[in-house]
Amino acid sequence: MFRKLLNSELNRITPEEFKLRKKMPVTVVLDNIRSQHNIGSAFRSCDAFLVEKLFLCGICAVPPTAEIHKSALGAEFSMEWEHFESTAEAVRRLKEEGYVIVSVEQTEHSTLLQDFRPEEGARYAFIFGNEVRGVQQEVVNMSDICLEIPQYGTKHSLNVSVSIGVVLWDVVSNFF
Repeated sequence: MFRKLLNSELNRITPEEFKLRKKMPVTVVLDNIRSQHNIGSAFRSCDAFLVEKLFLCGICAVPPTAEIHKSALGAEFSMEWEHFESTAEAVRRLKEEGYVIVSVEQTEHSTLLQDFRPEEGARYAFIFGNEVRGVQQEVVNMSDICLEIPQYGTKHSLNVSVSIGVVLWDVVSNFF
């Protein structure tokens, strides 16, 4: 028999403790995400998987908003984040800081998620694109790797918040 755990039994850490925890060497970059619910979900997934930082680019809304908070459930307070006018600007900075730039996008010669193995000691920036247009071609052109989530049904796209969760889970399972 299984009993659901109570919130008090989950040993959750405080936002202050979260900030002191060792993080995955990962930054998540949102490229013009329209939905504040998707942005809030990104905050929550980044918190869950100990991501270093979240970059909100272009038209992305930024906290504080009620819609982001509704999905983030407070992760907007624990996660370090920055806003950039353009995704290309954020990527240029990440490249200067030595990050491996990874666009999560369906492209020619993309690497399938199950074939991707993060290199020890490397820092990664995973870019997730707009709900309709995906990652901008200009940003894809700046990428070191394009990573594709294999899909087998009639639809060939996932909601961006689902994609973030899938990719971060796969990456964190290789780091820890």
